[in-house]
Amino acid sequence: MITKTIDENLISVIPEDSEDLLNLRRIIRENDKVIGDTTRVLKQDKEYARPDKGERIKIRIALTVEKISLDEVLDKLRISGIISESSNESVPHGSHHSFILELNDGITISKKKWLPVEKKLLKSSNNQVSFVLIAIDTADCGIARLRGTHLEFMPNMYSGSGGKRYKTNFKIEKFFEHVQQAMNSIFKEGDMIIIFGPGETKKRFANHLQKSQKYKIQVVDGVDSGGEDGIYTFTKSQTMHEIMSDSKLAKAAAIIDEIMILANKKSKKFTMGYNETLDANQIGAVESIVFSDKIIQDNNEQEIMDFLNDVENKGVKIYSVDSSTDIGLRVTGLGGIVSLLRYSLET
Repeated sequence: MITKTIDENLISVIPEDSEDLLNLRRIIRENDKVIGDTTRVLKQDKEYARPDKGERIKIRIALTVEKISLDEVLDKLRISGIISESSNESVPHGSHHSFILELNDGITISKKKWLPVEKKLLKSSNNQVSFVLIAIDTADCGIARLRGTHLEFMPNMYSGSGGKRYKTNFKIEKFFEHVQQAMNSIFKEGDMIIIFGPGETKKRFANHLQKSQKYKIQVVDGVDSGGEDGIYTFTKSQTMHEIMSDSKLAKAAAIIDEIMILANKKSKKFTMGYNETLDANQIGAVESIVFSDKIIQDNNEQEIMDFLNDVENKGVKIYSVDSSTDIGLRVTGLGGIVSLLRYSLET
């Protein structure tokens, strides 16, 4: 999340991924003021104008928040409320309006007092290392960007090397150039590029990229699939845990693995599902939590946001995961939320 503090009450934000939108959902509360750009249809007062015809114009308004809701599937945040200020005198104060906040949209949030947990959430994804994952073979290539626990996939790319018309004139360098162009569309400065796949193609592609000097590259052995399948194989591998041990995805995966071991041992040092985790949190037993969007879909949204903020205030480590990864699907299958406990709740 890109943030800029204007004064002790005003902070401007730009969400960069779905986790940022979730954090904003946890930050923005009823009666906060949100300032941003939007469009509004203004009716024409001309003598012969059609009564149903209006002009859509861009305006800046300040909204006193009444309701806020998250659309996890579409990566959108809806903020509804009453207009308290506007840049156009034709827009009446006191009327209702909604902001639809999407990735890379900017807003300014005004609060009478910012709570420590809210400021912590603003900074939680700053300075986070992101990874561009490339699973390449002579036939195809999968590309995805991993930020936090979310994987952003690009469509599979195919070299055409298996077709008859390419048998004599196929050049792998041309394929590498196309892959690099596609990769650059999601690459951001500071990203680590991790390349894997069967055979020697991954090393040849790494050598191709190293001609440019602007990339940090790591070639990984042990993943023998290219394309999107290769990406999924890598994110489930021990290799991912080792070379990305500080990433949120690796930490979330380690928690799930530990919970599976505890379950096999019939230990009570973990919880599965919302009710179990809620009870454990009320007595301060929770050490870390991994949750998916299922917990939000199946329960009262505001109740879940308050729960997560309460957990955060207690110093619990929280990881949100989604269906873009195998970890997200596993957590959803376990009731949408799991936790490791500080001590066993044997009864």
